[in-house]
Amino acid sequence: MTIEEILQNEELRQHEFPVTAKCVFLAHAGDCPLPRRVSEALAQYAHAAAEYDQERIVYPEILSETRHLAARLLGCSADEVAFVGPTSLALSLVAAGWPWRRQDNIVVYFDDYPSNVYPWMALAERGVKVRLLNTRSLGGIRPVDVLGQVDEQTRLVALATCHFVSGYRIDQETIGRQLRQRGILLCLDAIQTLGAFPTPASAADFLAADAHKWLLGPCGAGLLYVRRDLQERLRPNWYGWNNVRCPNFIAQEEIQFRSGPARYEPGTYNLLGLVGLKAALELLLEVGVENIARELLRKRAWLVPALQARGYVVLHADAPPERASAIVSFHKPGAEMADLHQKLLDRKIVTSLRTDRSGQRYIRVSPHFYNTDAELHRLLELL
Repeated sequence: MTIEEILQNEELRQHEFPVTAKCVFLAHAGDCPLPRRVSEALAQYAHAAAEYDQERIVYPEILSETRHLAARLLGCSADEVAFVGPTSLALSLVAAGWPWRRQDNIVVYFDDYPSNVYPWMALAERGVKVRLLNTRSLGGIRPVDVLGQVDEQTRLVALATCHFVSGYRIDQETIGRQLRQRGILLCLDAIQTLGAFPTPASAADFLAADAHKWLLGPCGAGLLYVRRDLQERLRPNWYGWNNVRCPNFIAQEEIQFRSGPARYEPGTYNLLGLVGLKAALELLLEVGVENIARELLRKRAWLVPALQARGYVVLHADAPPERASAIVSFHKPGAEMADLHQKLLDRKIVTSLRTDRSGQRYIRVSPHFYNTDAELHRLLELL
């Protein structure tokens, strides 16, 4: 199945993405609707689980198969992918599990999504200094901004691959390479690019993303990438039968973590979530993330000037393609964005309402590859 086939065949589009028959859904940077093949995989598993041991019908094959699919998407090894659930949990694991020293400092972006701020702020209690990154614009993080704030005591920089409001995509390759040359770790919150744009794990030391946005999967079915040579140093801060060795389920006198990604997976797996994640990954890999990225940038290229022509201010409207994303946030001076957001919703056009630190509200539009130009034109007509 190709993007062209989906966009040119409305029957196929509505079959594969049932939401398209109900509304114009333009909020994938929030919580996505599930594609049919994902919802069917979940339903089939749920029905089978009602008739037998819910673990045995998919375990352990689901772990190996889904790890390998995620590794293909990330361009890494399957033994570097752990299933830990929400992005917030994965980032907290990294923050709490690294062996910090009291003189260390870390660099974070205070206007990032809170899940990528609070775990790092909490390290101040352990004597780690938290530095807040300065930028010229919301989410507009350049390599020079990052490199200008690190020093010999910086141990880690925590960034998002794409800002959740402004839609600015960072140059993760350059930032990662320059930090690695200085012996500084990079942790990426990749939830706003994974599934929409190529997001190679090689640029980072740690990377986390949940499935419920651009990956088109269920909530809480996220993944965590940990570079293989760092796994022995990143110590889990939770303990269970699965990540601590316990032959025959008998507790031992000494705590010894299992090797590989299982060391971060303490107990029973979210098997329902993994079934959905597997189906979502298969769909995205079939369509091709490079193809998805190209389609999303094509949509943005005409949508942004069309919004500007109607008097709207678009965040990072002039971002070059390599820094742009499918997140388009806009407002109009003097207009109440909350009212406009509700009016769109009343007309069955689903967008997101977001606010920056100054209190300015934006309508955030985030179409995926299966949204048609006609749907976006409908948005423009109502605006």
